Amino acid sequence: MQGKAMGWFFLILAVVTVLAAVAFFGVGYTAGKVSAAGAVLGIILFGLLPAAILAAGGVYLLVQARKAEAEAEHARKLERILGMIQAHGQVPIDKIMVEMHMTREAVQNAIYELVSLGLFTGYIDWEKMTFYTADAGQVVSTTCPNCGGQREFVGKGIVRCPYCGATIFIPPQGETPTEPPGPVGPTISPPTAS
Repeated sequence: MQGKAMGWFFLILAVVTVLAAVAFFGVGYTAGKVSAAGAVLGIILFGLLPAAILAAGGVYLLVQARKAEAEAEHARKLERILGMIQAHGQVPIDKIMVEMHMTREAVQNAIYELVSLGLFTGYIDWEKMTFYTADAGQVVSTTCPNCGGQREFVGKGIVRCPYCGATIFIPPQGETPTEPPGPVGPTISPPTAS
């Protein structure tokens, strides 16, 4: 933002420099203190030449500011795509395309970029056209240990059974998943010696 403001400042200063030089040497020429050739030379040396340098600097700063804005916007898109996938665990490509106003190719390129940056690990089901986080790959069984229903991946590190509501939390790699405890029956105490 500061580069953009400085760029416009340099462009305005270039215009002011030319106008000031034209006014100064124009008045000198009108008063007869400067010849026509002197006025033209003065306008070129003290107006157009500095203005050209200032304008070039202003254009450069504006181009750099626009480039920085485009890079920031691209980074925000990558962050949002990553957040969508991690928050839900699985996201269809068409949902990302609609929400992000991107083409399928742009979404795929964004995912490849996230992978190359080491920010996303997961997989894609090409038949369903759905991205999955790596957490989804850690679910060994899709059967709920509580009711036997089909579990579904609902978010980062979380698998939930839509039938009984049991939730399984997927731990970091190397640990075993923590499953909800099964039904607990009455505790039977061993017989005591009398």
